[in-house]
Amino acid sequence: MKRKHVIGFVIGALRFLVVISICYVILRPLLAKIVSSFMMERDLYDQTVKWIPRNFTWENYKAMYVHMKYLTALRNSLSFSLLIALLQLASCTLVGYGLARFRFPAARLIFALAIFTLIVPPQIIILPLYLNFRYFSIPFVLPKPGINLLDSVWPFVFMAASGTGFNNGLFIYIMRQFFKNSPKSLEEAAYIDGANAMQTFLRVMLPGAVPALVIVFLFAFVWQYNDYFFTGMYWPKAVLLSHTLDTAAQGYAHALGTHFQGHYISLLNNTGMILFILPLLILFGFTQRYFIESVERTGIVG
Repeated sequence: MKRKHVIGFVIGALRFLVVISICYVILRPLLAKIVSSFMMERDLYDQTVKWIPRNFTWENYKAMYVHMKYLTALRNSLSFSLLIALLQLASCTLVGYGLARFRFPAARLIFALAIFTLIVPPQIIILPLYLNFRYFSIPFVLPKPGINLLDSVWPFVFMAASGTGFNNGLFIYIMRQFFKNSPKSLEEAAYIDGANAMQTFLRVMLPGAVPALVIVFLFAFVWQYNDYFFTGMYWPKAVLLSHTLDTAAQGYAHALGTHFQGHYISLLNNTGMILFILPLLILFGFTQRYFIESVERTGIVG
């Protein structure tokens, strides 16, 4: 009996060490950025300073707060990401439900193409999409040469609403697999009661899909919030945190009329990155319980 207790203790200790090691590897870069954000420039060249700043300061946060246009950029980023995430959630849920529950020609081909979009590098399709939105036209409605939709929110709205936005292939896969594994008896009972397909989807299937909906919404929101590539291509003049973070440190140096060393620019960028990810950390703090429960219920692991 004692031997079993010893073996159990050793296994538990090893598991604890593995978890602590993984957490350290993941959290160390974040902790290093947090610590450096409170340092002054001379702390970077002080060999005795490692984790605790010798000259603690809030000036880095004040400078980046101003030059990132933080409140305006944060409001724009949150509202923009929320809009696109809701549109992606609606479109991918409809597409996923249709692929899971209805049989029609080329259904498997459409699903395969949706999955195929996940392995296609965005650089391959960025030029055709750019030209499409630069000369946007609709046959018999908006003739060529069309109108210019660039430098506006409309390219993202159209792609999200049509199910062709950023990582929508993954969202369609999640929703399709969830609905495919849902019991058909619920739909059959609704049809017997006289409900049509849309009523069955809205009143019966959608309320039961909350776990998958939470996962898709959070993924869509966070990825759109972090996106710099597509927003920089289609909406370069937007005041978003991903854009202002890119130029805030150099803007601060230019405002002071000095030329900072690369190490101090990196320090300011670390401060800006902390301000950038802070809303996501707060969001995760409020939604982690729902997110973990959703992952467990949908079986999305790894």
